[in-house]
Amino acid sequence: MKNNANLTISLTCNRLYVFLIISAITLTAFQKAVIAQNKIDSPLSVSKVNPRYFADANGNIVYLTGSHTWATLVDISPSDPSASIDFNVYLNWMKQYNHNFLRLWTMESLKWHSTNPDNLDKIYTIYPHPWKRTGPELAFDGKPKFNLDEFDEKYFNRLKTRLDSAKKHGIYVSVMLFEGFEMQFVKNAWKNHPFHPDNNINSINAYLNEDGNGLELYTLSSPEALTIQEKYVRHLIDVLNGFDNLLYEISNETHPASTQWQYHLINLIHEYEKNKPKQHPVGMTFQYKGGSNDTLLASPAEWISTSPPVGMFDNPPVSDGDKVIIYDTDHIWGIGGNRQWVWKTFTRGMYPIFMDPYDGVFLGKPMDTKFEPVRKNMGYTRIYAEKMDLSKTVPSGDLSSTNYCLANPGYEYLIYQPASDTVFSVNLEKGKYKYEWFNPGSGQVKESGKVKVVKGSILFKAPFSGDAVLYLKH
Repeated sequence: MKNNANLTISLTCNRLYVFLIISAITLTAFQKAVIAQNKIDSPLSVSKVNPRYFADANGNIVYLTGSHTWATLVDISPSDPSASIDFNVYLNWMKQYNHNFLRLWTMESLKWHSTNPDNLDKIYTIYPHPWKRTGPELAFDGKPKFNLDEFDEKYFNRLKTRLDSAKKHGIYVSVMLFEGFEMQFVKNAWKNHPFHPDNNINSINAYLNEDGNGLELYTLSSPEALTIQEKYVRHLIDVLNGFDNLLYEISNETHPASTQWQYHLINLIHEYEKNKPKQHPVGMTFQYKGGSNDTLLASPAEWISTSPPVGMFDNPPVSDGDKVIIYDTDHIWGIGGNRQWVWKTFTRGMYPIFMDPYDGVFLGKPMDTKFEPVRKNMGYTRIYAEKMDLSKTVPSGDLSSTNYCLANPGYEYLIYQPASDTVFSVNLEKGKYKYEWFNPGSGQVKESGKVKVVKGSILFKAPFSGDAVLYLKH
């Protein structure tokens, strides 16, 4: 055995937003090679050999992980006009953590009235929207009404610009088409929606039940509204089809009654892209409140974001490969998680991503330091994902007493031990293995060497305190 600390990562950053200052990061030659290998030159598709993951056009597995925040697409701030995030600064910040995936959030309302304890009774302005505000009459917010027959190309040009910038940074992007959480839980959301009859000149009839919430928009019950939504989706595809770093997300946390509407739009994207130069994965996220993961699994989507059963937040499910699972803290805690959750998610065959308060303008504290372990360790898992042959590894909790193991038995094992100073067992095939102990608390390889194994259950104990990662390769 010999000591080897050649995987040291130093990640520090200061408070961020338009006044942001980012500190330098020390990258090893190995980390630079990992990042350099991730050039985006084709859309993702579900891997044919290991459908837990996405692959590029050459069949190479692409591991996704990263932070996302609310203002990545539309401007959201208490001011009017709303302040805009510096998107390139945000991308550079992500790269310092070795992240390569984000969600581009849309918001449909004109105003968002927050009842969250962090920002109680603040009213946020949302800009831009997909449709032109031509008037002549005024909408609920005192600005010109929308013409739902005309697109505002500022919205779509922003999408193009941000996808292009993300690609240059080696970052994949999920473009959110609709946002269904707000219509259920935000005060005056329906009154502030472009489809409300007081906010557009088109007089569409989406307000069917007269219950004051407008949730019929996310069902198939309003043909007029659906026609406008379909036209918007097709136009967005026309604008974005050429991007290789693109994924689609139908809607964020829309209510369970939206199931057939979401299925319809997933199929619409598949059908419309069929004759386009490129085809992209489509995702469906957990339906809040009262949704079922079974609905996501039964969908025609390529990827899903599930929610754990009550009491299982700290014990992620095992991906069986029926769908690619992008496991998002947004659908678990909202804002939450720890480094243990990151490694457990990785070893269960899923992609961990984090709902990040970032600048704290919308929710949470600016660059909340308690989430630094989450940000850093997502990047660390990406390092190991790049080292491993994920096309052949499967979640194999039965091979380790820790229950967290990603393995290609006889060739490659990554074991996570969440407990400190604990002896654990790994059931190994006979052979000689290179090993390394990685400390997720410090971001360092603390020990590496070789070990000869006679087939069977072998006991291990980390050479440091705290949770630990053991990587073995034949």
